[in-house]
Amino acid sequence: MLETNFWNKKRVVVTGGAGFLGSFVTAKLKERGATEILVPHIEHYNLTDKNSIVQLYSDVLQPVDTIPGHLKHATFQPSTFDLDPANLVIIHLAANVGGIGANREHPAEFFYDNLMMGVELMHQAYKHGVGKFTAIGTVCAYPKFTPVPFKEDDLWIGYPEETNAPYGLAKKMMLVQSDAYRQQYGFNSIFLLPVNLYGPRDNFNLQTSHVIPALIRKSIEAQARGDKEMIAWGDGSPTREFLYVEDAADGIVTATEKYNASDPVNLGSGYEISIKDLTEMIIRLTGFEGKLIWDTSKPNGQPRRGLNTERAFERFGWRAQVPFEEGMKRTIEWFKANRDRIR
Repeated sequence: MLETNFWNKKRVVVTGGAGFLGSFVTAKLKERGATEILVPHIEHYNLTDKNSIVQLYSDVLQPVDTIPGHLKHATFQPSTFDLDPANLVIIHLAANVGGIGANREHPAEFFYDNLMMGVELMHQAYKHGVGKFTAIGTVCAYPKFTPVPFKEDDLWIGYPEETNAPYGLAKKMMLVQSDAYRQQYGFNSIFLLPVNLYGPRDNFNLQTSHVIPALIRKSIEAQARGDKEMIAWGDGSPTREFLYVEDAADGIVTATEKYNASDPVNLGSGYEISIKDLTEMIIRLTGFEGKLIWDTSKPNGQPRRGLNTERAFERFGWRAQVPFEEGMKRTIEWFKANRDRIR
């Protein structure tokens, strides 16, 4: 998509901008014409601490020559931003996140960290007069037995799947806050619900990764060792929908430009696949020649997960573009090329 006028005179703060999704969002912002992109890093700003968040807003609303250097993204170029906070845009991607195993081991941390980050960042954005706040939620916010495909209006019909409910509910509070602050203060924030992401530069750490990078790594390493079998969690029956990370970044930036309401919006691909079929696809694409074993003592997680994505198209004209198998091939090739430096 070509550069748009929306980003003229804007300064953009991308929390989590150094992470997996964030790296693609910052690239997409630059492509669309944003030049003043700021990325807070955890060693400088603890986003679960109010004082640290207040300091962040103080730092990002400085003249160009006094902004701390550690905030400036590699592509930072001074523009005509005039220190009017109405021209400041916050895209909040930062999260404490992990797969089923990590969620089961650290439910309190996942709840507290994500709740504190979202609530205080948005509250301080309102207090500082920020012009636009884009909050990124999670598909884990949906009830365990939501009818498939998930529609945004069904977010409140039940309790989330237990293994990731603390995380999902903490992120969901930004939706409540967005609506409340728009009603009372007229504060312009939006809430987006991306489905599970995958792609190059994902987290391939087997202790904390999600299903696609975990299976890719396990399959490639099992083949390299000559293993006769590979173990996968559960029974393979749950279904999932996945969104290629570059598509997600495009959806987030497009919504930030064009959408101005607090109704939640799904970001997904519209393609649902069973974990069994996914695992068999990864085995085929990576060349693993051993036997696949299902460890049914491990949890399956939510039975089905797939999104209705019509609202995104209706509200701001966005649809995902990258076919699933093509995205998988790109992800596998990236891991192979970078495997030696991944822990």
